[in-house]
Amino acid sequence: MDRYRVKPGTVVRLKDWEPGDTSAYSGGKEQAPQELDRLRQSLVTLQETLWAEKRRSVLVILQAMDTGGKDGTISHVLTGLNPQGVYVQGFGVPSTEELEHDYLWRAHEHTPQRGKIGVFNRSYYEDVLVVRVHELVPKDVWSRRYDHINAFERLLSDEGTTVLKFFLNISKAEQKQRLEERLAQTDKRWKFNPDDLAERRLWDKYQEAYEVVLSRTSTEYAPWYIVPSDHKWYRNLVVSSALANTMQRMDLQVPKITFDPQKVRID
Repeated sequence: MDRYRVKPGTVVRLKDWEPGDTSAYSGGKEQAPQELDRLRQSLVTLQETLWAEKRRSVLVILQAMDTGGKDGTISHVLTGLNPQGVYVQGFGVPSTEELEHDYLWRAHEHTPQRGKIGVFNRSYYEDVLVVRVHELVPKDVWSRRYDHINAFERLLSDEGTTVLKFFLNISKAEQKQRLEERLAQTDKRWKFNPDDLAERRLWDKYQEAYEVVLSRTSTEYAPWYIVPSDHKWYRNLVVSSALANTMQRMDLQVPKITFDPQKVRID
């Protein structure tokens, strides 16, 4: 999945990243479920070893425009993993208490414990996205946050947390279709928020804000992946593959036992 990884120092232009790309998998949509099952089995084994080792952790960050597929990604990629070792934290509008602290405070307390996989559905990146687009704080405030975030993720990495960040990249046309589908299906209308239309009108500003985020905060220790997400099946394969490949490279080890099993007798 390295083709979707943003190399440090790259200047990202999202027009150069095709949301409908499916070129990394030749099997097509028909064979995607079998490949996803294979990746899932790999992740189950890797998660079990991460849990047993209890020395390191993994943090997955999902960012996207509205309807980008954060919930769907979580559902399809993490299905079958031991729920004791995986948890998801969503980040909405900050509470009064959270606003009384620095903007990273509410995120730090939810970073994963050793042995666990944590998933952030949105994250502290909202403080250089929504905050910037809606001009909630002055530019001199949000513009210095990129360096804060890089330092924060460096801290997590140094302390044993592998950080993976996925921008689920959909086209404006695909977002329109998904919003229309939510309105058309009675069992999906609850997901429709009229405020999404106001955010959609700010599409170009959000794209510009994401380009800066992806350019300035993709590092060796906390890389961004720009995931083509117009096709949900392909999005799931890309995220699953990147996560499995990264965890395999961690060389996770089951801890050595401190007793001789040959001497154990169970009456």
